[in-house]
Amino acid sequence: MAEQSINLDLDAVPVREVRINSVTSYQGTAKGLLECAQKGPVRDGSRSFSQCLGCSTTKAACMTVLIQDAAVISHGPVGCSSCLSGYDFTYRVNAPLRGVKKPTTRHIYSTNLKETDTVYGGGAKLTRTIHEVYERAGHPHAIFVLTTCAAAIIGDDVESICDEAEQELGIPVVAIFCEGFRSKVWTSGFDAAYHGIARKLIKPAREKRDVVNVINFWGRDVFSEWLKPFGLTPNYITPYSTVNTLEHASEARATIQACSTLGSYLGAVLEQDFGVPEVQTAPPYGIRQSEHWMRELGRILGQPEVAEDLIAEHREKYLAQITSLKKQLEGKRAYVAAGSSHGHALIAVLRELGLEVIGTFIFHHDVNYDNHNIDADLLGHDVENYGDIKNYNVCNKQEFELVNMLARLKPDVFIARHGGMTLWGARFGISTLLIGDEHYMMGYEGLVRYGKRLVETIKNDEFVKNLSEHAVNPYTSWWLEQPTDTFLRRSASK
Repeated sequence: MAEQSINLDLDAVPVREVRINSVTSYQGTAKGLLECAQKGPVRDGSRSFSQCLGCSTTKAACMTVLIQDAAVISHGPVGCSSCLSGYDFTYRVNAPLRGVKKPTTRHIYSTNLKETDTVYGGGAKLTRTIHEVYERAGHPHAIFVLTTCAAAIIGDDVESICDEAEQELGIPVVAIFCEGFRSKVWTSGFDAAYHGIARKLIKPAREKRDVVNVINFWGRDVFSEWLKPFGLTPNYITPYSTVNTLEHASEARATIQACSTLGSYLGAVLEQDFGVPEVQTAPPYGIRQSEHWMRELGRILGQPEVAEDLIAEHREKYLAQITSLKKQLEGKRAYVAAGSSHGHALIAVLRELGLEVIGTFIFHHDVNYDNHNIDADLLGHDVENYGDIKNYNVCNKQEFELVNMLARLKPDVFIARHGGMTLWGARFGISTLLIGDEHYMMGYEGLVRYGKRLVETIKNDEFVKNLSEHAVNPYTSWWLEQPTDTFLRRSASK
């Protein structure tokens, strides 16, 4: 059971730096970072030069825009909402993976705060916008209001405005406090969205249903097959969910996560405040962790024998294929750039497929988890099961550090989670793989799928080799010769 770090009476969830001691700056080894965390609170590093940062507002939008029958308002200048429309594209492209045949139109709006609003306040404008959006969006079942830096600076009472509108419209109007300057850890936006959903949407359970909550992004539906032997079906949160399915999330038999970075907070909330047990171990990536995860799922559901049957079935079906792929990939050197949990998942998968992970570019590190269970720490599992990771870099998307490391290490393959980063591998003639589906490499079958793609990617390197001969590198040779942590004032330590 989670400790009382969760309080749904608060308008806003405490940011990750405060709540779970997240850090965005570290250069060293993975084992060294874990040892720092074991000694006590970790002190974040700081950079004397910063190239870019992610914004919490986009992460909050990621979880709210994709609810099928809701509307989202960005309360701020129109530029703050410019990137949110991209989720409509994501929603439509990935809908077939989830079996959504007719994805609904996304409803994304902005209050379009101007200079005069920052002087006289934007509260009245927000009130008008909420009512107009209710009509223009065809009476959505919920409206989410995402705060931006401008709205926070001028001090608009967003919570009171939303509560008033909720009484007038008769639907949940949810204030999500996710302004960018609130946290250096952009994934605090996930927590902000889930905090609002838990406060305003999720209702106390009337009865238990034969479903399991799956906190995820937009990966393919792998959980239906895994849960079927238990007599259960997945309730996906939040992409492609509805307000109604979110309201009844408290009636699930359990909660599982595809990504601990994403689901740490909501999983703990559902257990602490709504009595839904959380599968607290790290997600099922790699053989060892997949089997550990399945056994924990079976224990929580009271069906351990079903979990053992699943493990035996998957071993028989996929183990020979995995062994064959491992022989083809053994000795290849890989570099990983991804968010915390997914990055650690990639490390486990690559190592089980026989590759050597020679370095990482992890966007942040959560020292603790909201469930306060060390078993949720996938990096800890990586180090314990496969050994230390050198050149372990925690970095909030400072691409100049990524370029420096790639130039130094020259891996055989560069694995990225987010678009826009893969170009750096290609510029250096490095085979590069980007797969946005976070479920693609889960379980035994995921190792087979991912292993085949890796073999194809490494073999078909003609394009990146040609590109590297003509690409212009914007970074100087001076920078590529410097230590990667040149602009890091101090590393994470006690």
